[in-house]
Amino acid sequence: MAASKASNKQPIPSVWTRPERRKRDQPALSRSQIVAEAVRLLDEEGIGALSLRRLGTRLNAGATSFYSHVANKDELIELVVDEVYGEIVVPTAGAPTDWRADTARCAQSLRATILKHPWMASVLGEVGMSHLGPNLMRASEGMLSLFKAAGLPSDEADLAVSTLTAYVIGMSISEASWLTTLARSGQSEREWVANLWPSAEEAAADHPELRELYAGQRDQDPRAIRDKKFAYGLERVLDGLASAVGNRAE
Repeated sequence: MAASKASNKQPIPSVWTRPERRKRDQPALSRSQIVAEAVRLLDEEGIGALSLRRLGTRLNAGATSFYSHVANKDELIELVVDEVYGEIVVPTAGAPTDWRADTARCAQSLRATILKHPWMASVLGEVGMSHLGPNLMRASEGMLSLFKAAGLPSDEADLAVSTLTAYVIGMSISEASWLTTLARSGQSEREWVANLWPSAEEAAADHPELRELYAGQRDQDPRAIRDKKFAYGLERVLDGLASAVGNRAE
């Protein structure tokens, strides 16, 4: 009996490593309905509001009716994260010379997707087998194709995808956390920054480089500053990848 139980246990617990269970004679919710409503809940109220009970209330269904699709909250988070990844636009690989523009478009789309759903900042580091989700696999396949079209072999294309996504996700989750703080404050970004300036300038009083930097940013649009920083870093990452592509072409 013990051996039978052990053989049925998932070696790696994840919604992507087990078959979807279905209950007989229970015309319950579909997985897509559950996930779509969960994303709406997260967008409206944040990660702290997410629970199967709360979701059941919004869907007018008991939490137990979810269990044919979702075993627990961790699996639900895996599903909603992959649902959001489905919004990422990955251009179809074209001519070798198009790789940089196409990759930049993909990077901008990934950033925009995370900022649209800022709760992602609090879960991306905790999502188990996210790379097995169908939407992330589609995006990964498309990005690998972009770098292979540029001339990189599969192993180096994989490294290039990891490098690019690490930069975008790192920058974007920091921004998303900032936007979550703003949302809680009830202030606009301009209002928050304007209220913060006196304290920031006082803190930088003994740091001349920071003092000069803050003075130059005093009246700038904070969103434009974020966009500029992201674009600068992205171009430098692409410069490095372009060097790798160029070396392969020689």
